Amino acid sequence: MSPDLPPVVPSVTAELVGALPPRLRKRLDAGVTKLVARPAVRDGDTVRIAVDDDTDLVLHAPGGAVTRADAIRCGCLLAPDCLHRAAAASAAPVADEAPAGDPEKPETPDEPETAPAAEAGDDAANAGRRAAARAVSDAAAAVLEAGTDGAGAVLQAELLHAAHTARLAGLPRLSAAAVAVVTGVRAARSGDPGYRLTDLAGALAGVLGVAHRLPHATGPELTGLRGTARQPYRPDGSLRLYGLFSEPVLTATGYAGAVTWTADAEGRLYTVSDVAPGGPARATGAADRAVRIGDTSLTHRELSRAGLAVSGATVSPTGRLGAGAGVRAVRASGVAWRAEPLDRLWAVPAAEQVSRALNGGRDLLFLEVTPVGAVRETAGDCLLADCDGLSVLLTTAHDDPSLPCRENLRLLAAAGRGRLRIVARLVPGPFPRALLFAAEHPADPDARVDLGLDRLQHADLPGGVVAPPDRVLPAGDEAPLHLLRRRVHQAVSGGRRVLAFAGDRPGDGARLRRAGLATAGDLLDDLHAAAADRSRDVFGRLLPADTDRFGRSWLAAAVYTDAVERALCADAWGATATGAGGARPPATPIH
Repeated sequence: MSPDLPPVVPSVTAELVGALPPRLRKRLDAGVTKLVARPAVRDGDTVRIAVDDDTDLVLHAPGGAVTRADAIRCGCLLAPDCLHRAAAASAAPVADEAPAGDPEKPETPDEPETAPAAEAGDDAANAGRRAAARAVSDAAAAVLEAGTDGAGAVLQAELLHAAHTARLAGLPRLSAAAVAVVTGVRAARSGDPGYRLTDLAGALAGVLGVAHRLPHATGPELTGLRGTARQPYRPDGSLRLYGLFSEPVLTATGYAGAVTWTADAEGRLYTVSDVAPGGPARATGAADRAVRIGDTSLTHRELSRAGLAVSGATVSPTGRLGAGAGVRAVRASGVAWRAEPLDRLWAVPAAEQVSRALNGGRDLLFLEVTPVGAVRETAGDCLLADCDGLSVLLTTAHDDPSLPCRENLRLLAAAGRGRLRIVARLVPGPFPRALLFAAEHPADPDARVDLGLDRLQHADLPGGVVAPPDRVLPAGDEAPLHLLRRRVHQAVSGGRRVLAFAGDRPGDGARLRRAGLATAGDLLDDLHAAAADRSRDVFGRLLPADTDRFGRSWLAAAVYTDAVERALCADAWGATATGAGGARPPATPIH
């Protein structure tokens, strides 16, 4: 995936790839690789790529995204049904076909919620939704069957086509979930530093889970599974907000910018965002651009430490402030984290905050910790901190070297100061872990540092500080859930074939059962059996694999693993997790 190209809506990619003859489809992945290596030149809404000395490929993206197939033009002799156009669409980030529904892009405040194509009682609409769900399930199962190693541009386009069909059938949640899988697969195949195998596994489980449940759902469950294509704003009158922190946004979909978090006097959270197509440079630069709300000239960096008085406010369900014509905002004074009303955010016990996150609430954690030292892990250094007797691993929110996250974390580990207030996001797992976003300044408790935007210096540390040695966490008696989780993740990256060839390691199922995880042992056996199940025809030739059976076996293992991990996470923090199994905390807090 190339961040230099404008985002392309799924229907365009599906159309261009579908128009290719079979011989060109076989060459599409090689064409994508070759095209990504060519420089792209942007001029306003147009991006031009020199395919060779005599041929140019042009992408026209009014409004920032390519929304029509004829907006991608090529000068080669095979155009319009050429490899270059399909390769460009396959290499570009995936755009949202309903811009107002994208949680990372600006929304129109008073736009009505998009209604489904027909009411749930309409038989024709129900049949259309079932067919769309089946198409998404089949396409997602095919991606899982191949794994990221084998899910090339053709399989991605088939899933994007199914996503487009689901959207037209009034299933925006399923459509968005399918697009998220394609985005994750592209990030994996392109070596994107922001790619996380765990995130892609979650996306696959999400799309297969929704597709599986939709045909049988009724009433409120069906409404929830359908989702909405837009996030409607509601009036919220006048607000007095206090800045908390700003974080950079850098996504695998090719969007970048900044989000500033604020709170009102009751502790409710609100955000102001500036996110658009771009890369790391936009993520760092957005902090010094004025927030897009009312007539205020405050930048995101300034708002994170100041305040805002808003009249005629409109707010989305995720707490994002609208920027409509009727909204007025002026600068107001801010307060320190240890002053009211922000102080009350840290007064909530950590276990209660984690319980809220695991049960579907906001997943930001406001903790007071004592840095212990650095912990070296395969993925990089972490900060080990004590939180009221509980050891917590704090990791960076972004690994991109252009952002100061990792170096700031190392300096905090070396600061040697006592108690620090921090803001982090829960990472569910068997050991207390969170992504670190902001912290009190090591030398001044009345100041704070946005760890993804501000750069700490050695001079900022208290005098005479010596960095504590790297530490190694003691091995605990962790339940061997990793034996099942590893196979779930191996399937995502290597596909069914990896599990079919690997077979079950001797004793894995028995070890799970001895640990009291009999269901995990059964699921592991079934997953391997589904992977190895290949029938032959009368001539002894292998028939195509049953992707549906393998997909269902993998989904059962993934949902079970997620539910147990949530329970282990709750136990590690001393919290409770009562939500539905397989549910994950939302990406942004619920207002």
